[in-house]
Amino acid sequence: MPVKRRTGYARGMTFDPGELVSIPGGEITLRDARTGSTQTVNLLPFQLARVPVTVPAAGVQHERPRAVPHTPVTWFDAVRWCNRESAAAGLRPAYRVAGREVQWDVSADGYRLPTEAEWEWACRAGTTGPTYGPLHAIAWTAADAVNGPQPVGGKAANFFGLFDTIGNVWEWCWNYADTARYADYRALRGGGWADPAWSNRASVRRGSAPDAVIDDVGFRVARGAVGAVGDIHAQGWSADADAERARITGPLPVGWTPLGRPTPLRSR
Repeated sequence: MPVKRRTGYARGMTFDPGELVSIPGGEITLRDARTGSTQTVNLLPFQLARVPVTVPAAGVQHERPRAVPHTPVTWFDAVRWCNRESAAAGLRPAYRVAGREVQWDVSADGYRLPTEAEWEWACRAGTTGPTYGPLHAIAWTAADAVNGPQPVGGKAANFFGLFDTIGNVWEWCWNYADTARYADYRALRGGGWADPAWSNRASVRRGSAPDAVIDDVGFRVARGAVGAVGDIHAQGWSADADAERARITGPLPVGWTPLGRPTPLRSR
């Protein structure tokens, strides 16, 4: 029996639960470019969608419906979408949302955003180079001279069967980008259709405000309970590590806004 595609609260926004791929656990080492440090993460198995959440491609006539990644979508939109879809599917929502404060219940079985470690592990799919294949064959980038998101699955998949992890649209992750420097900015991975080759690599990350509306940003659904009730760490993420990173003593470098610290007032 075919799996019903669900339509989310945004107009035409669709996700097929049957497209979740089982990703094996394993070990990955992440590098922090700002500090020069590395973090080795031992991941539990989880699930990740084969393609980003999509909408029908405008003006495309095809025997089978073709869909493009849903953009623009804010990080808050993605979190709320995950909770709504979880509730509709009879799953326990992964997030508790109170204004701009969002907590992740790592024991929940509902839909969620991947951590950065999960995302990069799934993107690499056992490879160790900057991309999992020749960039022209696997990703929509500036070299293709396109003017917007492209239909998903149009380039080659990686060895886990995931499409468009590199190129096409940037994808939100659960993690903060850098709690010392960018307050509550969240991490983005994967590169986009308008980006050059150096931005379309498995290890490249950028960050943006969780309420930012950006035309090359979408998201990909993860699923899987990866901890116990009350845990504040999972799959390479740690709330304690976020707080420690934001704990800066002494004068702040120009432009830095640690998480939890009020934004400095500009002099008049």
